[in-house]
Amino acid sequence: MYATIKGGEAAIDNAHQWLADERRGDRAVPELTTPQIYEQMGRAVDRVMIEGSLADPALAAVALKQAQGDVAEAVFLLRAYRNTLPRLGYTEPLDTRAMCLERRITPVFKDAPGGQMLGPTFDYTHRLLDFDFASCSEPGSAARATPDHDDPAVPVTERLVAEGFIEPEVPDDSQAVADITRESLALPAGRDARLQALARGDEGFLLGLAYSTQRGYGGHKIYAGEIRQGEVAVSFVPDELGFAVDIGRMTLTECQVLTPEQTDSDRGPGLARGYGLAFGRGERKALCMALLDRSLQARERGERIDAPAQDEDYVLGHLDGVRAAGFLEHLKLPHYVDFQAELATLRSLGQSASEETDDSNREDTA
Repeated sequence: MYATIKGGEAAIDNAHQWLADERRGDRAVPELTTPQIYEQMGRAVDRVMIEGSLADPALAAVALKQAQGDVAEAVFLLRAYRNTLPRLGYTEPLDTRAMCLERRITPVFKDAPGGQMLGPTFDYTHRLLDFDFASCSEPGSAARATPDHDDPAVPVTERLVAEGFIEPEVPDDSQAVADITRESLALPAGRDARLQALARGDEGFLLGLAYSTQRGYGGHKIYAGEIRQGEVAVSFVPDELGFAVDIGRMTLTECQVLTPEQTDSDRGPGLARGYGLAFGRGERKALCMALLDRSLQARERGERIDAPAQDEDYVLGHLDGVRAAGFLEHLKLPHYVDFQAELATLRSLGQSASEETDDSNREDTA
């Protein structure tokens, strides 16, 4: 229970007005438009979409503008709006094998079928500030390649499945797919729920855990099997038609990592894989997802669990950025009653200790 503060509502209103003024900034500078944000700040928009569980670049741009570029706040705004929307139905599973590729790399094979497609990537840039951006002049750019719609490259992991190095993944149609946006995540979680949680997880937290697996906290030797980026058709089955129709296309990033089977696993020799999928060009997020998906399979594979990234309770209990930020930021709210109780306890303990010292001194004197 918090103490009442006179004038609190007026103070809050003034704080909101000050925030709005600060958000707008110098009126002499043209206001930033949402099309500018989702066209030119695409990586930030993609992150807000995947962690907000809503694939809408325009809405993610609005959230980023409202939040002054604070990604965690923008994710919170987008999730809150998403929860007001009706659920009209479920689309068909996306066929990423038919992805219209703009980027596809296979670090484990030099001459993979379909070849390497570098696409739009920061991987080979020098990470030097380009001051052409400061002057709003257009930096030089190479001609943009046209993705091949007719002949998508077959995922390289299928080649390894055919050779018997990787167990095939057979979907279980007898059970409904989990939906953690409507039902609380229960532990132990199935892989479907884990992947959804990883997709919504804070990228920074996932990155730190994924990095820990590369440093040996997880016991896996990790290979990036394949990273694919491009457009995928989205299909829906209307009740009045009874068959699937394409309702649009969306850009996705898909990643699979490979690790040799652990010696303490209950599986034979071979390769295990982890999987990640993110909206837009969320390559770092998809790679982190894949690394942690593999680590979290330790329980199912009978592997020894001795690292944080393998602990399902630890990972899934702390990865949600919205929940973590809310719990952290509640410390900024009034805690007068709690803290006064702490001080009263400390004063009481201090007084008791002082009285015991006085009594001991009197006994020594006597």
